[in-house]
Amino acid sequence: MRWLRFAVFILIVTVLQAGLVDIIAVSRLNIKPDLLLILMVFFSIYCNQPEAIITSFTIGFAADIIGSAMGSRIISFGLFGTLLSYLHGVITIKKMPYQSLVIFISSLLTGVMVNFLTLLKEGQPTTANAYTSLFWTSVYSGIVGPFLFLPTAWCMRIKTYRSGRH
Repeated sequence: MRWLRFAVFILIVTVLQAGLVDIIAVSRLNIKPDLLLILMVFFSIYCNQPEAIITSFTIGFAADIIGSAMGSRIISFGLFGTLLSYLHGVITIKKMPYQSLVIFISSLLTGVMVNFLTLLKEGQPTTANAYTSLFWTSVYSGIVGPFLFLPTAWCMRIKTYRSGRH
């Protein structure tokens, strides 16, 4: 892993998530894809386990910086990124429909955990329609996510497939 390249890439994506993703948001419901979660799934799938764990916690920290409550995303991204990297050691997730499904499920699970941890920390629910928004954000991220894997792999110089015989 090229860690300086990773740090710059995460910084750029965090800025995009904080401000420029509003351009592609579904305006009526304010639903936008979670680029940082998509990256967490990408690095959990395509990196070895120690790198996947480090990147998951780092991406969770970046998500906490632009989020509402500090600490909830770093815990949930780190936990589910670690579980996903261990799962990837058993199951290969290379096809786009499977990647989309993994992004959808990871988005739902991390979102529920973030809402639960925020509820524990602040003592009040985040918003009235948090789970409806979470579902549609997960759907949107699941649709957009696999298409962002190839540019991410190109930027990070990570091989996503192997050519030749096994």
